[in-house]
Amino acid sequence: MELLETRVDPDFEALRKCILREGTPDRVHNVELFLDGEIERQVSDRYNLSSAFDENDPFYNLQRLVAIHRFLGYDMVRAPIGLDFPRSRQATEDTTAIEGQQRSQRSWTDEHSGPIKSREDFEKYPWPDPAAVDYSCMEWLEENLPDNMAYYILTAHILEQPTWLMGYETLCIKMYDEPELVDDVFRKCGEIWQDFTERICKFPRLGVVWGSDDMGFRGQTLLPPDVLREKVFPWHKKAAATAHEHGKVYFLHVCGNVTDVMDDLIDDVGIDARHSYEDTIMGPIEAKERYGDRIAILGGIDVDFLCRNDEAAIRKRVRETLDKCQEGGGYCLGSGNSVANYIPVENYLVMLDEGRRYTA
Repeated sequence: MELLETRVDPDFEALRKCILREGTPDRVHNVELFLDGEIERQVSDRYNLSSAFDENDPFYNLQRLVAIHRFLGYDMVRAPIGLDFPRSRQATEDTTAIEGQQRSQRSWTDEHSGPIKSREDFEKYPWPDPAAVDYSCMEWLEENLPDNMAYYILTAHILEQPTWLMGYETLCIKMYDEPELVDDVFRKCGEIWQDFTERICKFPRLGVVWGSDDMGFRGQTLLPPDVLREKVFPWHKKAAATAHEHGKVYFLHVCGNVTDVMDDLIDDVGIDARHSYEDTIMGPIEAKERYGDRIAILGGIDVDFLCRNDEAAIRKRVRETLDKCQEGGGYCLGSGNSVANYIPVENYLVMLDEGRRYTA
């Protein structure tokens, strides 16, 4: 049987019921933070998903994005919209060895320093205005998204944004040397992201508000738990409340070991689901056992595992995960983080294919 030959029709309402743990779903639902552009291109070319669209159409990329996600069986698609906070980046050649999936460069944020190093920098920084954002992609999705799909948006980078603007190293030092400056950076970032969240929640077909905020290393949180509780979680709590007031669900993508604050995220912040798991910290089966009666568990098929293993091993891992996590709802199949351009496309498709074939 060809990969993905088993038909799957998107159904966002069924996904929502799965997230809220309203019984075992009729099929496996898939969720990803995003697919790298190189992966999207490979999938589109392999299954000829873009040929019907006019590349000169101003919404060609959205048409293509929806077609890819619909074909892959996702119940929703990410709207490519956000806020522009200019920041310092480093770059180097992309050394991925997978032919056809390279990019010219791979960039990352400078962890040592950023554009805000002083009070003067803070006052001069070109803070983005959510009112000035171009929301046309959301307007297009409102009118053109298939009836059985929804879309989601990444927002609320409450901890990440200060680490990007100041540099993680500088932020840690300034917490002690200039605590008022650090407080003001967190407050300003929180206010801007909350304004953005309130604006996007007014769009009816937005189904998921997806907070995205890496908070940990492999062994612990990036900042002390009490600092997160004081400076970060109140803003996520506001974002989650805004989502819920508008009938949306609130996901949180958070990398790293956040075991010490999971109760805060569930009971105080009010997240509906957590995303990002890796085998060296906690896999989805353990997460389901610990938290599955309170939130949904998203993804968790480890990215390193997807990169290094063959079809038989991937199918076995997917079946074992679904055997433990599917019952009662509250689990969606996906990678542990995102479908990066260094994951072999075939391995990614095998993961999805095994989910389509799964029967308890």
